[in-house]
Amino acid sequence: MASTSYPENAQDWRGRFIANLAAALARRDDIALSLFAPPGELPDNVTAAATPEDARWLERLSRQGGIAHLLRKHRVLAIGAVIQLLARLGRSYRRQQLDVAHVNWLQNALPLWGTRTPALITVLGSDFGLLRLPGMKAALRAVLRQRRAILAPNAEWMRAELEQAFGDLAEIRPIPFGVDAPWFALQRALPADGRHHWLAITRLTRNKIGDLFEWGEGLFGQDRVLHLFGPMQEEMALPSWVVYHGPTHPAELLQTWFPQASGLITLSRHDEGRPQVMLEAMAAGLPVIASNLSAHRDIIRHRQTGWLVDSVEEFRAALAALEMPDSNRENGQAARAWIKESIGSWDDCAERYVSAYQCLLEPAS
Repeated sequence: MASTSYPENAQDWRGRFIANLAAALARRDDIALSLFAPPGELPDNVTAAATPEDARWLERLSRQGGIAHLLRKHRVLAIGAVIQLLARLGRSYRRQQLDVAHVNWLQNALPLWGTRTPALITVLGSDFGLLRLPGMKAALRAVLRQRRAILAPNAEWMRAELEQAFGDLAEIRPIPFGVDAPWFALQRALPADGRHHWLAITRLTRNKIGDLFEWGEGLFGQDRVLHLFGPMQEEMALPSWVVYHGPTHPAELLQTWFPQASGLITLSRHDEGRPQVMLEAMAAGLPVIASNLSAHRDIIRHRQTGWLVDSVEEFRAALAALEMPDSNRENGQAARAWIKESIGSWDDCAERYVSAYQCLLEPAS
């Protein structure tokens, strides 16, 4: 498995879903997994595929915010990092004796060119920005043409565009990520003081924040508090009514914030796949207020498991509705039930991936 993001420890927010997926695959007795990723605490039965030199380089890249952050802030440095990443990944793919290459993010599939290894390529929302770059679709088509491949977006809404671009060369099979069991077990207890604590958990960029600061003006204050969590990846001024906590991690959210929160807010305009924090909030029984993006419509049933909003007026109405105890509880319970039925656990996710691996290894008809 190849990934350019991985948590250094349990308190690290980066690449948490990769660690969860690797752990679920490692619990199976029919998978031998090696992982090319930045250094971190590997699950039992997972071996490191990166050399020590590669690991140090990946760690530096991760601390710089990754390729996407460099492209936004330091274009020249980003080009050099991309070239180095592709070269290091290419050498790793050829060192390993692989039955299947499980590649996360489309750009990480490019170094497979010149090999015949079957590939499962996880596609995330940010990959659609990559596909808009000149020549990228042609380069990926050249890689796919050399092998059996499954493109596995983590949400159904991505299927149509991938079918149009690559459906003649690869199977397009949406495979949703899973959710850890502790989120499903969380018990909520809203504060007795009557204050409403809303959470926004996101990387801080203008596209990820979206309309939150503009629409939130005048709506948040002493009795309705907005708590903002996440790394500051673009310099921006924060309104005085925002309580900014910096980066967070799952244990802090589980133990401190989710039990007392009224819900989660995301007004992102970013290329989203299927935001993991939304799945975890819904599994924990938190209703979600979200911008009306394809990625959010794929998860939220409007006024049943949360609210989709297009304007400040709709945002105001959503806050008021979900601060009513009965509405909040009903939306939260429906959200948890939908996640259990439609998404499931990380072990369920691993089962979906293993089924795809087996298809790639079947004799060609």
